[in-house]
Parts: sequence; structure tokens; C-alpha cells
Amino acid sequence: MTTLFDPIQLGTVSAANRVLMAPLTRGRATRAHVPTPIMADYYAQRASAGLIISEATGISQQGLGWPYAPGIWSDEQVEAWKPVTQAVHDAGGKIVVQLWHMGRAVHSSVTGEQPVSASATATPGDAHTYEGNKPYETARPLSIEEIPGIIADYVRAAHNAIAAGFDGVQIHAANGYLIDEFLRDNSNFRTDIYGGSVENRVRLLREVTQAVADAIGADRVSVRLSPNGDTQGVDDSNPGPLFAAAADVLDAIGIAFLELRELKPDSSFGATDVPRQSPLIRQHFKGPLVLNSDYDAERAQADLASGLADAISFGRPLLANPDLVDRLRDGAPLNQGSMATFYSQGAEGYIDYPTLAEEKAAA
Repeated sequence: MTTLFDPIQLGTVSAANRVLMAPLTRGRATRAHVPTPIMADYYAQRASAGLIISEATGISQQGLGWPYAPGIWSDEQVEAWKPVTQAVHDAGGKIVVQLWHMGRAVHSSVTGEQPVSASATATPGDAHTYEGNKPYETARPLSIEEIPGIIADYVRAAHNAIAAGFDGVQIHAANGYLIDEFLRDNSNFRTDIYGGSVENRVRLLREVTQAVADAIGADRVSVRLSPNGDTQGVDDSNPGPLFAAAADVLDAIGIAFLELRELKPDSSFGATDVPRQSPLIRQHFKGPLVLNSDYDAERAQADLASGLADAISFGRPLLANPDLVDRLRDGAPLNQGSMATFYSQGAEGYIDYPTLAEEKAAA
């Protein structure tokens, strides 16, 4: 029986186990979105995960509206990422960077321009800005003429990722951000080749993924989707055919793995009654499938044993437990994360969560 602690090949990455670190925004970069030295400590502490998927990282100023989140579009950012990836590799780990365009889920006070999206829609609620929360603004629809530039931003970011020492990239196509806004029918009202039919709505995902795969190799590329239920106001009336088509596209490109964030009725960050789409997607995507959201050891092992998943990505458990692999293997209790420091800028709640060994030494 496959276990969480068995190795797995994810494209070019030979992962020592199937406990992956899910992408987690932490807000420890500079206001200019440049990574900081403390980030090297944070990721190196968690290098025992089979693979680290970095926090979402902006491909352009236009697409990065989260205060103190890192980017990877400038030479300065690339140079600042190099000590981070080196620290992870020195600790025996592997790390890929998640490429992020937030689409309409930004505020002009952070990006310096009106948000862009598939259509003229707005994310519900308030945006997180340097001046506090502000209501989200209505996005302007991207013109067809602008889309090649968006794709070029992803390609540049992918090249920069390899230059920075990352083992690959993950394209963030989930959670109500730009690509997800094109995918789903309550945020995409276009009447051109990027809207209407499932084939058209999947087009941007296909074009971005193919371009990035052509640039750095499909075996260094993964994708994240959130196929069931509402995320930041983005949803679809018939997710089955849509995400089956998306899985077919990604399977044909031959990406390293596909990660799904699947909400559940009792999920702690968002919840839904929309059924899981992973059983259907499993029929259409033949590569490694990674599942995410509110997993504990028992549920993770069950999905591996059934063959539904090939690996499980853990978010908040790895945030608070740098040695999560050991704790899961030993059945040890887990530290609980402090929400108050999820997005703060200091070391507290970032690099000070104790390992089992540190707890025993302190005792």
C-alpha cells in the first residue's frame, strides 16, 4: 500500500515523500515585493517535505496586489530568491515557485492601476492594502491584444524562477485569481475566443501552460486548480465538464503534476456542498494528482490508499510544524498555527514554531 512516506517522482523532482507543502501567502517580503533573508530560514526549516510549493509569487506588478508578498519579475527579486532556494537545497529539500496573477482580486492602491480580469466584475468584500481594507474595485476586461503580454509575463517569470534556483514552477489557476476568472462562468462573460464555451474558457489556461512548458520543460511545470465551489466569488454552474476539459488539456501538455484545492462542507477556510471533482479529474489526468485542503493523516492515507491521490499537500499544518513529516510518521501532536501572525512581517509565528526535537530539549 502506498503511504505518505514513500518517494514519488514529480516531473524532474525526486520527492523523498508524499507530504508536500502547499502554497501559503505569508507577507514577509519587502514593500517592493523583494524576498528577505528570513524567508530562507522559513523554507529551509520545512525542507523535509517531499516538495515545497512556495507562497504565491507575482509575475508582474499588475498581478500582485497583496502587501509584502514576493514577486519574480525583476532582477532584484531573482537575486533575492537565490539564497532561499539554496537554503532549501542545502537542507536536502526541493522547491518550486507558484506563479501568481491575482486578476481582479487586487486594489489599485497596491498595483497602481485598475484591476484586470476576464470581464467587468469585482471580487466581493474588501481588499487587503497597505492602508487597511478597502472595497474591491470593478475590473476592466483584458482585450485580446493584451493577452499575449500576460502570457509573456508568465514565461518571463518561469525563466526567472529557473535562474533563481527553483526546481520548477506551479501556475496558480485557482482560488478566484486571473486564470480561474477566465475558467468559470460566473466571472467570464466574454463573447470572443476566450469566453462562452468550455473550450474557449479553458483557452487561457492552455496557452499559459503550454508557453511555460515550452520555455522551461513540461516536466518542470505544475498547475493548481480549485474545481468545486465558490472561491472569492468565482464559481461555475457546471464544473464537471469544465474541469474535465482542463484536465485533458493539462494531460496533453504533460505537466509534472496537478494539484487540486478541494473545499468540503466543513472546510475551515471556505466551505461548499459542491461535490469533489477529483474522481472525475482522475479519469482525465493521468499524471501525478496532488490533493489539498483540511487533510489530517488518516484522510490523507485513505486517499492515497484508494488511488485517488498520489500525494497530499498540507498548508497550515506545515506552517506551524516545520517537522510535519516526522510528526505524521510518529503520530505526534501538532502545533496549532496562530492566525494573528499569518500575514505579519516579523519572525514571530514564522520561524519560531518548535520541532519535536526542540520541544524535547526544552523539556
